[in-house]
Amino acid sequence: MKRPPPGRRRAVGRYAAPAVFLLAATIAVLLIRSALDESGPAPATTSIAVTTQRTATAKTTTATAATTTTTAAAEYHTIVSGDTFQQLALDNHTTVDELVRLNPGVDPSALTVGQKIRVR
Repeated sequence: MKRPPPGRRRAVGRYAAPAVFLLAATIAVLLIRSALDESGPAPATTSIAVTTQRTATAKTTTATAATTTTTAAAEYHTIVSGDTFQQLALDNHTTVDELVRLNPGVDPSALTVGQKIRVR
């Protein structure tokens, strides 16, 4: 097999190297964009040894109809040793039945430490 002359190899390299660089840069940008959410990166959250979490109240405004819908903030509790639905209901001014309704599929008699349940 015959090798191309050195001048020809340099000419190919002169055009191929920038093309490969641009291809790699484009792939990197696409990978980074796909990892980010459309609305941008999620805001950082800070937690301080608190077992109750609150989520922000969702507020939706429709541009075509001048209506605003506000939903109540959901509150979550991380189960610690000794927690029961009865005690959580008393602490959160609600009922055991309401906790069961808010947490379908959670067995009140089989709570595990670290499990998150909704309390409001």
